[in-house]
Amino acid sequence: MTIRGLLLIFFFSPIVVFAQKHFDIIIKNGTIVDGSGSPRYQADIGIIKNRIVKIGDLSQAKADSVLDATGLIVAPGFIDVHTHIEGDEKVTPTADSFIYDGVTSVITGNCGASDVDVERYLGVVRDARLSINAGTLIGHNDVRKKVLGEADVAPDKVQLQQMQDIVGKAMRDGAFGLSTGLEYTPGIYAKTDEIVALAKVAAKYNGVYTSHMRNESDKVFDAINETIEVGREAKISVEISHLKVGQPNWGASEKMLGMIDSARKLGIEVTDDVYPYTASSTSLYILLPDWLKAGGTKDIYERLSDPVLHQKAVDEMVADMRRRKFAHFDYAVVANSVSNPAINGKNIMQINIDAGRPSTIPNEVETILDIVKMGSASMVFHSMNEQDVENILKYSLTMVISDSGIRQFGQGMPHPRGYGSNARVLAVYVRDKQLITLEDAVRKMTSLPAEKFHIVDRGLLKPGMYADIVIFDAATVKDQSTFEHPHAYSTGFKYVLVNGAITVDNFKHIGTRKGVILHGPGYGSSTIKLNRAESSKG
Repeated sequence: MTIRGLLLIFFFSPIVVFAQKHFDIIIKNGTIVDGSGSPRYQADIGIIKNRIVKIGDLSQAKADSVLDATGLIVAPGFIDVHTHIEGDEKVTPTADSFIYDGVTSVITGNCGASDVDVERYLGVVRDARLSINAGTLIGHNDVRKKVLGEADVAPDKVQLQQMQDIVGKAMRDGAFGLSTGLEYTPGIYAKTDEIVALAKVAAKYNGVYTSHMRNESDKVFDAINETIEVGREAKISVEISHLKVGQPNWGASEKMLGMIDSARKLGIEVTDDVYPYTASSTSLYILLPDWLKAGGTKDIYERLSDPVLHQKAVDEMVADMRRRKFAHFDYAVVANSVSNPAINGKNIMQINIDAGRPSTIPNEVETILDIVKMGSASMVFHSMNEQDVENILKYSLTMVISDSGIRQFGQGMPHPRGYGSNARVLAVYVRDKQLITLEDAVRKMTSLPAEKFHIVDRGLLKPGMYADIVIFDAATVKDQSTFEHPHAYSTGFKYVLVNGAITVDNFKHIGTRKGVILHGPGYGSSTIKLNRAESSKG
């Protein structure tokens, strides 16, 4: 280059720097909690298009829009890595229940349930134009169903290869990893070696293995051991989904977390996630014996019409209740029954009494089977202990999740976690109970899940990152959704930005839909083993 050229660069470079001082958006006077867990600090943030370009004193800079965050916390948009949004994308593309809770990115396909054609599914999400960013896992249950149906059988070599091929294609199409739901059909019929074989495929693409384990109550330690074994044998990073423990193992959370620590010392990368409630939520089918569910709904009905098999199911469900030390099914509440909405919000014990039956466990089991015959129901199970929830939440490697789809406002009596998981952590466990610090809570919602799932350029506030940002009042942020009155959005989030676009403005979702597809580290890869430096697909 000539001397004249160098001089031109020298003299005109200040103009370039000056030009960078005009931003699309400036967030001024905020208290930044950057997602790393580091102490909060005061600074402004400058955004151009969809990226953060500068953090510091921008008092002299110009912008098209200025958001005043005086007295407010500015943090990365929350990342929920355990959701179930399939089917909700076109119904509620604005994803209000997530956005009002500060969530800007989600991973779906959990608990073994996903579309087996990830490329097609991500196309559906793209066409829906969501307000949130979204990616997916590949679900083992649906992979197994594609090849083996819902039968209680083991795959032969050819069938196992077919399943591996589906997982491999899903990873190349952008899946973040393999999920299992081993309490659900047909996953309950899979042996550990089958799961290892599929997890090895996901591992080749730097994917994660997430597991809704086989048991979360009386056999939880066996379930954790199996999950860790998959990680060890497949050499894959492990995420224990919605870590919890029911009766009779209340108080066992410290031992469970100790098992995670022990595995990590052996080089197995195990982490977990949790929703901050003492109740779970899933289908009523979870209460049925495994053998009864084999083959699907039609087979369940046929078996229950056989008096001998019907009685066998009743006897086993009664024995299971006694083993878990429950006196009644009053802990099991109907969230949504399509066939009989009148029972929504009532527990099984109440429904049994309303039917005119004596209040006994065998009669309550019969009430459950009656509901199953009418098409089943989604449920809320109040079966956990607050101390265990707190122990798990404060564990350094626990992420905050909702285990929810996009809520349809006013429909059924759903678990409040779909509206308020993040706000509840900030209000109850940070502000009220002071169980964890604000900085650590934000880390659990942002950089920890981003790093674990290889979600690139999100989860931190620093130059170069995508401008997914939440601005909230730490003194007033609150989950408004309760079990009695679940349909209520969280409050306290004054602004929410997704990819640099203002989505919540002055506490109101303004309908912006600028979410993008999130791709896993194997997206578009034709190679077998990726390293983390190569996993730059966002």
